Amino acid sequence: QVQLVESGGGLVQAGASLRLSCAASGRTLSSYAMGWFRQAPGKEREFVAAISRSGGNTYYADSVKGRFTISRDNAKYTMALQMNSLKPEDTAVYYCTAGISSYAPTDYWGQGTQVTVSS
Repeated sequence: QVQLVESGGGLVQAGASLRLSCAASGRTLSSYAMGWFRQAPGKEREFVAAISRSGGNTYYADSVKGRFTISRDNAKYTMALQMNSLKPEDTAVYYCTAGISSYAPTDYWGQGTQVTVSS
């Protein structure tokens, strides 16, 4: 069992950067792939990024590729999403996730953290 808690969201202007963090509780975090999903107002949930168990492989949605970087530290039971060059369309609630699948790690979800990007 894994519990996830996101932090680091906020209100920023377009072009700014934010770093989201995810703290995990539970044992053997290295057994799980992890990822980030987001849900914008009036839109469906979408995949943002994922990282494999050891951190050796990462995956990104085309919309964030080159701007966002996902990372993890299994020893510290943490994961992060560095978001640069933020755009208004990045505005959403961001969710930290964990699971068996590297492409769809959705077995566990955090509570979400709000990211708002204004012009």
